[in-house]
Amino acid sequence: MEQSRALTKYLRIPPRKARLAAGLIRGLNVESAIVQLQYSALKGGRLLLKTLKSAVANAETNHGLKREELKVQEVRIDVGPIMRRSKSKNRGGRVPVNKRTSHFTVVVGKE
Repeated sequence: MEQSRALTKYLRIPPRKARLAAGLIRGLNVESAIVQLQYSALKGGRLLLKTLKSAVANAETNHGLKREELKVQEVRIDVGPIMRRSKSKNRGGRVPVNKRTSHFTVVVGKE
């Protein structure tokens, strides 16, 4: 079975929020997944759409597959590095601020 994948790394969105968008397209065919992400109000949906389109383009270019035959086989949102910052508080105190990043992996293949 021919598969094609796309990776997007170091995206500035927490993995927990990005996984909400990933749940929308898991197991769908590509056409339905693209429509689902286009009309989603989530930031993760907008970012995941770019990765999905890249995976589809890889499948069409490298393996000669048709877009209509493709299905989303795997969507994985992994934890990236955390940028650690701090915010000043009262009486000279500080509070940590973690700016989380994500790595997206989308695998598409023939149905």
